[in-house]
Amino acid sequence: MRAFTTHDGLVMPLDRANVDTDALIPKQYIKSVERSGFGVHLFDDWRYLDPGELGQDPATRRPNATFVMNQARYAGASILLGRENFGCGSSREHAVWALDEAGFRVLIAPSFADIFHANCFKSGLLPIVLAAAVVDELFELVALRPGLCLRVDLATQTVAMAGGRVLDFAIDAHRRRCLLEGLDDIALTLAQAPSIRAYEQRRRAAEPWLFENDTATNSQPSQRT
Repeated sequence: MRAFTTHDGLVMPLDRANVDTDALIPKQYIKSVERSGFGVHLFDDWRYLDPGELGQDPATRRPNATFVMNQARYAGASILLGRENFGCGSSREHAVWALDEAGFRVLIAPSFADIFHANCFKSGLLPIVLAAAVVDELFELVALRPGLCLRVDLATQTVAMAGGRVLDFAIDAHRRRCLLEGLDDIALTLAQAPSIRAYEQRRRAAEPWLFENDTATNSQPSQRT
């Protein structure tokens, strides 16, 4: 997993509450457990005027010019500004994968659905919760100042704006450490490998009969009948 330390990015506003995971990545595109191939289908039903299918070339479809993601001024945006309960609905991890592959590293909203919020950290995205009034301000700034960029610093837990204003955000200490060090669940487990091996050795010594048929540790099969 990519480590997250600081990020400078263009803000794209999505002024909708209760954006669910089916809107983020429609069900017809989640027929793979690989983490690639989903970014082109992010917000698919809003992004295009005609329905799409798995394997269809997006270039053959009619884009919705009014949808924010299709507007030239937000091209290359990597910070998504949303409303409350972002990522609600199903628990599909593909929603986070689609955001990641589309280039988003930071999500800012007043609240996130719990499972979606947890999935973000597992994929290296940073979901930042700010007060609704502050999010309102950011939406106003984006409308008044196209091309608004922010600097996010995870170490100091701050969002810096042009002009010197700094916003603080809270984050769970364990999740913060995992992002800073680029540790996903597998990496966290592997970091405990010496302790795991030591436990296994103690267990084998204390209860050897449990491992008599363990072909990984016995060169000869058991002769017991």
